[in-house]
Amino acid sequence: MTAALKSIRALAPLLDRVLVQRVKAETKTAGGIFLPESAVKELNEAKVLAVGPGGLDREGKRIPMSVGEGDRVLIPQYGGSPIKVGEEEYSLFRDHELLAKIKE
Repeated sequence: MTAALKSIRALAPLLDRVLVQRVKAETKTAGGIFLPESAVKELNEAKVLAVGPGGLDREGKRIPMSVGEGDRVLIPQYGGSPIKVGEEEYSLFRDHELLAKIKE
């Protein structure tokens, strides 16, 4: 999905959707050796940038979200709706598609 957004902050997820950005893998080892991009795997860890207000149940009551802004989460390898703003890549997932919340 290509969006004509100037800033990702202009995007507000609806219902039970969560806007995340993947955490970039380290390209430098602990010993100071730089790894080529082809050797660095894509991580399944992401930072939550924005959350929707939550879905609705059958009675019309709001279901609270399981994550909040700033949380770190595990996301599936594939899925979500990709969004690109400038050179940065983001993804929109539904709350139930997130695999886990990483506790600090």
